[in-house]
Amino acid sequence: MRNWIAALALVAALAFPAHAQVITGSATAADGDSLVVAGQKVRLFGIDAPELAQTCQRDGETWACGQAAKEQLSALIAGAQVHCRRLSTDSYGRAVSICKAGSEDLNRVLVENGWATAYREYSLDYVDAELRAKRYGLGIWSSTFQMPADFRHAGQPRDRAATARASTSRPSRVSGCVIKGNRNRRGQWIYHLPGMPYYEATRPEEIFCSEAEAQAAGYRRAIVRP
Repeated sequence: MRNWIAALALVAALAFPAHAQVITGSATAADGDSLVVAGQKVRLFGIDAPELAQTCQRDGETWACGQAAKEQLSALIAGAQVHCRRLSTDSYGRAVSICKAGSEDLNRVLVENGWATAYREYSLDYVDAELRAKRYGLGIWSSTFQMPADFRHAGQPRDRAATARASTSRPSRVSGCVIKGNRNRRGQWIYHLPGMPYYEATRPEEIFCSEAEAQAAGYRRAIVRP
């Protein structure tokens, strides 16, 4: 009997490796995109919320959008058992995870309601949710704000910040999502397809998987002159 139980335990360990473990328990919000669940630090995968010290501007007024994002996450997990599927571990030792409170996908809900952006450097899973929030002016999209990654890099030495920006400017080729959206000097929202004259030189502000998606977000196709 003991050998049979040990065999089952071994099979389970092989089927569910450590990097895919589930963390379950009560949780508190550390900021808008990270938690402490059952005593373990967790970073929500694929999203990026304003930093705690970050502010946004709306109707000429400054407001604490970073603190507001944390409060939104706190409200979502209040009194709930949180279940996080760990995907990896980041450089701070946090479990990078997709988390749920009840049936709610916390990662997606935060982006859908405009309290976090899709972290395109690591995933395109939440781009569609971000586009909807942006379209309807939800959360931080009702404001003028600096992307959280740019806010963090602002205090870095120039060469480190440039390297970080360059890493986020490369379009992901996951599922063919390679259309670059960019705001030109005239303030127009333009998208570029691979092979167009300025495609390689364009630093994308958004990445799209189809022209229809880019157009729905308010972008128009770049004009290629003969």
